[in-house]
Amino acid sequence: MSTSTIGTVQSRTLRLIRPRVIEELLVEREVRAGFVAVEPTLASICHADLRYYGGNRRPEVLARKLPMALLHEGIGAVVESGSTRLRKGQRVIIVPYLPGHLLQGIEPEQCCPACRGEIADNYCHHSAFLGSGTDGIAQSRLVLPERCAIPIPDSIPDGIAVLAELCSVSYRALRAVEPLLASARIAVFGDGPVGYLTAAMVHHAFGVGRDRLTVFGAIEDKLRQFDFARTEMVQSYDFQGGDKVDIVVECTGGKFSESALNQGIDLLTPCGHLIAMGVSEEYVPINTRDILEKGITMYGSSRSSANDFEQVLRVMEDPACQATLGKLLPDAYTKVGSAEDLAAAMESALAHREWKKTILDFRW
Repeated sequence: MSTSTIGTVQSRTLRLIRPRVIEELLVEREVRAGFVAVEPTLASICHADLRYYGGNRRPEVLARKLPMALLHEGIGAVVESGSTRLRKGQRVIIVPYLPGHLLQGIEPEQCCPACRGEIADNYCHHSAFLGSGTDGIAQSRLVLPERCAIPIPDSIPDGIAVLAELCSVSYRALRAVEPLLASARIAVFGDGPVGYLTAAMVHHAFGVGRDRLTVFGAIEDKLRQFDFARTEMVQSYDFQGGDKVDIVVECTGGKFSESALNQGIDLLTPCGHLIAMGVSEEYVPINTRDILEKGITMYGSSRSSANDFEQVLRVMEDPACQATLGKLLPDAYTKVGSAEDLAAAMESALAHREWKKTILDFRW
């Protein structure tokens, strides 16, 4: 595979130097054959970004990963192309998971078990992930392998497309139980954006109706948004005696992971499936006795690959799906043209953990 350089670009890179401090640097980046330079246009703030920005990761993690430009959920336009299939000006989804064989310019078979197809393709030993150890989307010129810049169909508006990354992660997690989804009863724990988009993928991507889909949450106003599913309040539901389900997807994370995982174990039928998606910085105690006695299969998932994005974009072309996802979009986007703007947006997102996503509108 070719690794020849076709040119360079100057990138205004907004790096988190230390918690709550973002500085702009001008970084020269090579554009190799098979790569493209993308100018990010919209991005969404993830809780992972807020954990880095607020210093809520372990000190050794921050020391290893900073300085670093944040953000991994976004879209942009191609501004320089070393690709034969992507043209300048083309709208693209940014895939943050960068497989090692693409970065190194080698054949997949030379890289690792994931790239060779021996294990799932999102577990490459030599991969990089934007905004997690390598500079993310908060820069004016992002250089990507062409496979990690996926054209956006004309029928999908920018605001919907920017939600593709989180939808793709949910879609990827559900692929583990795809053969069961035609008849299984499913419960999603979490009434935040991850829970909402996961439930939306269960419904729109896999065709599960409200008769088989239940969402558990703690805030009534949030649960009202899930009009395509049944909803239950975790504070009052009888998990021991209530209706059982075949699949539980935990999307809470943080301090609520423990209760959600254990309530899910109570809710599952024998030989049921428990999918963990919520991220916690601390170890979470779970009821292993019932996992063993019920023969529960537990599966963890947090990252997707380009194939998942392509499948999600097909789902997003449906106007009904767009209407569902559109509920997560704010009334106004946050304009970002400098390090100070980005820091202010992060501070606001930390202080006001609203249900809707914070969408950044880059003005480079």
